[in-house]
Amino acid sequence: MRSVDIIGVGITNFGKHIETSLVELGGRVAIEAIKDAGIKPSQINAGFFANMQAANIFTDFTVGQNVFWQAGINSVPVFNIENACTSGSSAFNLAWMGVASGMYDIAIVVGAEKLVVPNLGLMQAGSTELDTLEGLVVPNAFAMRANLHMATYGTTKEQLAMVAVKNRRHAGLNPLAQFRSPITVEEVLNAPMIADPLTRLSCCPNADGAAAVVLCASDYSRQYTSRSVNVAASVLVTGSYENPCNMAQWDADRRASSIAYERAGLGPQDLDVVECHDAFTISEIVHYEGIGLCPEGEGGRLLESGATSLGGKIPVNPSGGLLSKGHPVAATAVAQIVEGVRQLRGEAGACQVEGAKVFMAECMGADKAGDIKSCTVNILQN
Repeated sequence: MRSVDIIGVGITNFGKHIETSLVELGGRVAIEAIKDAGIKPSQINAGFFANMQAANIFTDFTVGQNVFWQAGINSVPVFNIENACTSGSSAFNLAWMGVASGMYDIAIVVGAEKLVVPNLGLMQAGSTELDTLEGLVVPNAFAMRANLHMATYGTTKEQLAMVAVKNRRHAGLNPLAQFRSPITVEEVLNAPMIADPLTRLSCCPNADGAAAVVLCASDYSRQYTSRSVNVAASVLVTGSYENPCNMAQWDADRRASSIAYERAGLGPQDLDVVECHDAFTISEIVHYEGIGLCPEGEGGRLLESGATSLGGKIPVNPSGGLLSKGHPVAATAVAQIVEGVRQLRGEAGACQVEGAKVFMAECMGADKAGDIKSCTVNILQN
């Protein structure tokens, strides 16, 4: 397998893009990433487009070809990918494999989503899932995890709320974030209840947005840019669906991160900055434990110590995360990687983690049998 670098990135702000089509959002970031990479559209060998809801909301299919044509890319393989919240990172994993295998020298990944639409309703794991039919919609599943984690390890409602407060504080430094005004623990706790103990401010918002990355074989990346970032590992796993399963932990986090650490020749102690899937406040705390930032059950206390805040030992979600930056589903995991590239380039502005050399992006998507359907871990390094 060949070494692979990221040579270009692009991203929109997350929030409302009422007058902008999905194709225009995707095309815009593709053009930005191509310019950032210092290449021409004709040099791209393959395109990977991620989207979750276009077919459901707009009855629009094979959107990737339209997006890439907006950026001048044609006559190459185009792949359309859906994998819940990991749609973007699954597309990235496929593109990375394509370049690492030698099939392509340069590939582009775009994740784009439009979710600010009337009467969207709740995201569901799927109408064919028995758990969903019995009422285990997404907020309920995360509320169950939160209650079990609290009962098992002593995690508190206040610690859960601190996740939202921290990530909103980080988002205040990110001009691309959807929500930037500071909030307090009291405001999180007293917000309208969604599924006890998760209030509205404990849950990520719907958003429109898009993000893109250009990957290139490392042997050639220096021809185009001096700011390339290496992909040390890219891993995708699914759930084990064991019965019974421990809903206070995600085994997929452990498996995916362990494989990624081994491939990268690194460990959790080597990470300088992390972006993780904080769709709900409990998620970030459990992910701390799953990727090895702290022992099992210690996530709430790690957060409360300040270690995962900007300026702390291992900043997590300096972009504001899904909770405040926003969660345009298929764009989310690509945006995490864009944040990683900018951190390692020293281009993250007020969100910059000083001296960052190693970055991890963790993302997770959809429920099944009390487990998850997909989990990705990507490690980048200078």
